[in-house]
Amino acid sequence: MSKNFSFWKKQHDGDELREFNTNQEGLLWLKVKSIVRRGIIDEFLQENKIELKATKLTEQFKELFEALKKNPANSHKLLNAYTQKKNTAQLAELDLDKLVAELYKVDTFRWGADNQNDLSKYLVKKYVKDNQSYEFLLSKIDTEIAKTVQDYLVCSWYNHWSSILIEHVFKTHKIVLPTVGQIKSVDFFINELPFDLKVTYLPTNFIEDQRKIAGLKPELTFLKQSARSVGISFKNDDQNLYYQLSERLTDNGSKEALKALKQIKDFRLNLITKVKKDPKLLAKNLYEKQSDFRFGAENRIFLILIDTKNFDDSWKLKRNIDLLKPGIHKYLNSFKKKSVKDLKLKFHKEGNATKHPKEYEVLTDVIVIEKNDLS
Repeated sequence: MSKNFSFWKKQHDGDELREFNTNQEGLLWLKVKSIVRRGIIDEFLQENKIELKATKLTEQFKELFEALKKNPANSHKLLNAYTQKKNTAQLAELDLDKLVAELYKVDTFRWGADNQNDLSKYLVKKYVKDNQSYEFLLSKIDTEIAKTVQDYLVCSWYNHWSSILIEHVFKTHKIVLPTVGQIKSVDFFINELPFDLKVTYLPTNFIEDQRKIAGLKPELTFLKQSARSVGISFKNDDQNLYYQLSERLTDNGSKEALKALKQIKDFRLNLITKVKKDPKLLAKNLYEKQSDFRFGAENRIFLILIDTKNFDDSWKLKRNIDLLKPGIHKYLNSFKKKSVKDLKLKFHKEGNATKHPKEYEVLTDVIVIEKNDLS
């Protein structure tokens, strides 16, 4: 049964996205939404000899959708052809070699704040609300504060442009149809299925959850115990204690110290193998452990980047085009073998029941790209 414009708008605005996965009209609604931009929609209308009565974008969106849904199959062809043309032009505008070269200029990656997503909140808490001294504030502006802001901006810049690079890799594949303009919850369509792309690393909370299931202590607790056993002293409130203990155990070089570090690494490597065999194990964690502030229940492709030689260097893989392109395209080449059933995941989200119903159903998958001693 055909559904009108208002139905799909309500579904999209309310993050109720399940029906878009299997409904050609819902998919059409998303594609039309991506071209509803001043200049873009005018070009599409002119190229396809379509006339609309409405002049306001919101009204044009509704009128165009209702007109196109009368012949969904043909309308999808028109929108796909237009979108691919725009995508080809956008890809040609990006100087890939120059962008990669710029990204390789970043030599450190540290957010410089407790909350990487809200620099202002961090600065206000530390230097305003927790400090009554005007002289103290002035003394920190050119040192701590300047460095914190610089680190934050560098990380934000790196994340933005490396994301552009990774999206570019996806968009060059023949089964990927990008959106023309940004759409909430959709970065592109893979074989006509809408997906949002998330790039991340092996999450600490996932590692700790899996260690607990295996009957093992948290990594930091285990490192403390191992450090004490070889005579390394430390303070529990030391900054960057995990890094500090890892480095000191490495430099200690004793059989016991190296065995402890190997145990941590081996568990992580085994966990990666486990995730490759059962991607939904990690996908479920990534959905359920979202903060309420960033919660989303859209379809997602999770790109997990892992430097198995040094996990802390995994951020560098976001610019490694020689590793990214073959890994991503290998996944996309095999995507046709996947069914909707293969991609379907149900997950629970605790919290405010009126805002977050307890159970969601999404389409999702995980791509793991590793760098090891051989790559």
